[in-house]
Amino acid sequence: MKLNCDMGESFGSWVMGMDAQVMPFVDMANIACGFHASDPLTMDRTVKLALASGVSIGAHPGYPDLLGFGRRDLQCSADELRSLLVYQMAALDGLCRVNGTAIEYVKPHGALYNRMIADEATLAVVMQAVREYAPRCPLVIMATPEADRFRERATALGLTLWFEAFSDRAYDDQGRLLSRSVPGAVHHSCEAIEQQVVQIISEGSVTSINGVRVPIQADTLCIHGDNPLALQVVQRLRGWVQS
Repeated sequence: MKLNCDMGESFGSWVMGMDAQVMPFVDMANIACGFHASDPLTMDRTVKLALASGVSIGAHPGYPDLLGFGRRDLQCSADELRSLLVYQMAALDGLCRVNGTAIEYVKPHGALYNRMIADEATLAVVMQAVREYAPRCPLVIMATPEADRFRERATALGLTLWFEAFSDRAYDDQGRLLSRSVPGAVHHSCEAIEQQVVQIISEGSVTSINGVRVPIQADTLCIHGDNPLALQVVQRLRGWVQS
């Protein structure tokens, strides 16, 4: 089970996350591409941090929403969404290439990530953009009970999917992330996070906010870099996953 973390989400003098401290403990760095967060210098620095720790680099594109941190659902035409995704993947990939590497996977961010699971048309555009720009890169999507349906769509396009579960987020009864507007949507204790991770790994399930056991199978676990517990959590998770 690989650990991934959203990184490079600072912007100018505004700092988000603990990238330098967290990086040595993860396997995958989802690096923001400048639309929901980050800037060229931050992206370049984060790429260098990942390389120094031997961490895989993924593009983390989102809606063009710096003020809302990419967590507001924007209305984009299919052509607009495809273009903004290709633009962001190419921007990060360019910085990777001058550092002697390349993006290895793609994981959409925030509202876009949630929308592509709920909306077939959005998912189709995301898959199209990844296939056109980075066909060898897996697309990271949420692990839900509907995984087989998503896998079939990806296979038809020649794409690989990596399914992702979340260590620090609560789930609804359908196995999707609970909206951040709902109290309890984010776990704020290491104990709650540990309990959820152990269940995901050992039982292949999560327990929803209403106590419903939902089966999911995940390839990777996400730790949110903006969670104040990120460093403490990732240090403990490293041990849990290896054991």
